[in-house]
Amino acid sequence: MAVYRFRISFEEYDEVYRDIEIRSVQNFEEFHLAIQQAIGFDASKPASFFMSNDLWKKGQEIIYSTENNTNGSVLMKKSRLCDFIADPHQKIYYVFDQPSQWTFFIELVKILPDGDAGKTYPVCTKINGEAPKQYLKVEPPKGVPDPEFMDDDMFNELLAEDDTSETDEVEGDGATDVVAGMGEGVDEEEYDNIEESSEDEPERE
Repeated sequence: MAVYRFRISFEEYDEVYRDIEIRSVQNFEEFHLAIQQAIGFDASKPASFFMSNDLWKKGQEIIYSTENNTNGSVLMKKSRLCDFIADPHQKIYYVFDQPSQWTFFIELVKILPDGDAGKTYPVCTKINGEAPKQYLKVEPPKGVPDPEFMDDDMFNELLAEDDTSETDEVEGDGATDVVAGMGEGVDEEEYDNIEESSEDEPERE
């Protein structure tokens, strides 16, 4: 039973690649899961293999689930590799998690006539380079706890601090006003003018 050795490289990080060996009679879903495990990604996202020519032109699409089904596509779990490999240097274009646009070049680099009885296929046989992070983590501002590790008490305390800050600002703005007459707010200069006018008025007997 033949074993295919594929090289999988990131389209945007061609120095990062993985070599994976898989039996010819295994299906594309097993291949998909092996790739995701080898690069440390979450395999639950939508994915598609496209059988390609030497110029990486997309041909037959093989999909992970019916959620991203398109006309003429077939399911990975129902598709054996040997039924689609027609070239000893077969190229496959692999798209994962469409919104994030992770794309890979896959090339068949060797066909082994017999597998190793001591191996469980598929298996990653070579790792080159560190895979990029699937999700970009945004660091919180300095002094603000990471929401991932913030419990309810910490969250409520942070809210209380915000409320106090707003109250202090309001009190601080009003501290320069002096209340006179019917509660109208006047500043210090206006208050001095009022005092001078009062001193100039003659005393009433």
